[in-house]
Amino acid sequence: MATPTGPRVPCYEAAVARALLFGWVLVRVAGATGTTDVVVAYNLTWKSTNFKTILEWEPKPINHVYTVQISSRLGNWKNKCFYTTDTECDVTDEIVKNVKETYLARVFSYPLDAIDSTGEPPFTNSPEFTPYLETNLGQPTIRSFEQAGTELNVTVQDARTLVRVSGTFLSLRDVFGKDLNYILYYWRASSTGKKKATTNTNEFLIDVDEGENYCFNVQAVIPSRRANQKSPESPIKCTSQEKVLSTEMPFIVVAVMLVVIIFIIVLSVSLYKCRKARAERSGKESLPLNVA
Repeated sequence: MATPTGPRVPCYEAAVARALLFGWVLVRVAGATGTTDVVVAYNLTWKSTNFKTILEWEPKPINHVYTVQISSRLGNWKNKCFYTTDTECDVTDEIVKNVKETYLARVFSYPLDAIDSTGEPPFTNSPEFTPYLETNLGQPTIRSFEQAGTELNVTVQDARTLVRVSGTFLSLRDVFGKDLNYILYYWRASSTGKKKATTNTNEFLIDVDEGENYCFNVQAVIPSRRANQKSPESPIKCTSQEKVLSTEMPFIVVAVMLVVIIFIIVLSVSLYKCRKARAERSGKESLPLNVA
């Protein structure tokens, strides 16, 4: 039986054609997805103090921009900081809705020339973050203090947060309740030995030595936490018993001077009267006796 003798395409030409077609498809796919020359975000970090929360990452963008998404563990993703050239995003308004929830964020990288592309850009996930357990405690403030005799009274001002209920911003005490403690470190101004007292309220009343000046500062603490338990210590305040004495001293000096002046006047009048009486007696004794 005769074999067909029609024209045949060389094998190597077919292989080249297939390779060129495959390469063209790859270029089109890459261009459509917009993922060429994109730097993916890394080192995602939560920065949070008194529930003011910022998500930070690296690197600084050159030919791309970022968009952030955040979600609670069982919630929906919400977009934040659209197409930004910054490397941080304030997500406070999302996390304060429920500070006991656990949140996750992710940062998308978009090429500048493909922002409107339909494909999903590359992204990086953040670590999980639970504000109630992880937000740093800010430096507390001493609202007032008074030393009276052997008692020192110190009152701490609760910091305000951005957590809001019914339009009112809550304080740290409102959020943490009895979980929030304060530590008072105090010492005699003439000494370096420190003592401390702890309260789960905002007021300290401690025994001190009368007439001694004391210095002190306070620190917020949440003992139930495993990490981020303590805040920075507040600025140091000192009592000043000398000021009390110095304000009283002029009155004491004036009073003593008045007493001395009155004493001198009384003494002078008394001496004058005695001298006058003595002179009158001497004059009578020197007169001649009348002869009848």
